[in-house]
Amino acid sequence: MRDQKSDNKRRKKTGLDYFLIFWFSLLFVLAVGLGGLYLAGSLHRGTEKHKEEQAKEESIKPAKPVPEAIPKKEEEPVKEEPAPAEEDPEPEPGKSVTIAFAGDILFDSGYAVMSTVNKNGGDIHSAFSPELMEEMQSADLFLVNNEFPYTTRGEPLPGKLFTFRAKPETANYLKEMGADLVNLANNHASDYGEVSLLDTLDVLDSVGIPHIGAGHDLAEAKKPFYYTEGELTIGIVSATQIEKLDIPDTKGATESSAGVFRCWKIDPLLEVIREANESCDFLIVFIHWGTENQEEIDWAQQDQGPKIAEAGADLIVGAHPHILQKIDVVGGVPVFYSLGNFLFNSKTIDTGLLEAVISPEGELSELKFLPALQSGCRTELLSGEDRERILAHLRAISPGVSIDEEGVITW
Repeated sequence: MRDQKSDNKRRKKTGLDYFLIFWFSLLFVLAVGLGGLYLAGSLHRGTEKHKEEQAKEESIKPAKPVPEAIPKKEEEPVKEEPAPAEEDPEPEPGKSVTIAFAGDILFDSGYAVMSTVNKNGGDIHSAFSPELMEEMQSADLFLVNNEFPYTTRGEPLPGKLFTFRAKPETANYLKEMGADLVNLANNHASDYGEVSLLDTLDVLDSVGIPHIGAGHDLAEAKKPFYYTEGELTIGIVSATQIEKLDIPDTKGATESSAGVFRCWKIDPLLEVIREANESCDFLIVFIHWGTENQEEIDWAQQDQGPKIAEAGADLIVGAHPHILQKIDVVGGVPVFYSLGNFLFNSKTIDTGLLEAVISPEGELSELKFLPALQSGCRTELLSGEDRERILAHLRAISPGVSIDEEGVITW
């Protein structure tokens, strides 16, 4: 019984103990928590106050001097290696120039040639074979001897056996033929007086055809023509010694009057050649000389040829005799003494084109004759036996040169 009571008493005492321990523990935890919070708040307030005091002290302290910047050491410029020099490109090779020369032409409608052209509808192409026309038009420069004035004015020179003139509009035929330059230094340039020459100069200028050998005064008449291709300059001088008189029918130009550039007295021509030679790489002299219908060269040609060559000509080409004359070399200079008629009358006569090829260096790289035949008021390029016949004839009268089957002339 006592044991049971003692057990009940212990059980009661143990339950109370647990109850008290629980509440004391809870109070302790609360006390510790509140104390922690209070301590944390005190620490925070202290820290903030310390910061404020430190900031106040900093604000009244003198500012520390800013140290001077240490200058940077100047860097030496980097030396650039020079770029390798570019080599100049090789210059493109220059172009050779082909110059074609033809003899006498006549557009006077009172004579057979123009009468035939007019019957063919005024087509100048009908007066040349297509092959010959192609050669004329394809040359870089094509020169013909214009043996008449373009005019409807004036009167025939008194006492002159043959006087020519053509209608101004026929000058357009020159362009259709491919002519780039005409020679007026001949004995028919003023067949109808000075006015006919003046009209000729105006007409040629109006159609854009340059001319040499005549002019409004001596300065224009003797002025060379220059053709330029790249660095190459070719000069052409023209003069006439016909008529072989001190007072000719065809008047020479003076300082104040129109006329042709005469060279019967040769010194003025030699002076022009010397001056022109200084201004070009290759110089051609186109001269009206010789005796009509005479195959042999005359004494005046023999006299003047060497003087012209010595003065500085590189090539001499002649006209006036109306037939072909020999080819020769004088003082190292090739001379084709007469090209003959080209399209002048109805006669059957040997003729042709002379072609000179000038290299970019100003050298005569080729001289070639293309045989042709004027017959029935038409001129045609020849081939086969007819071509060889003319070349053989030129070989026979020109012992100073060689002419191959293609017409190439060498010496």
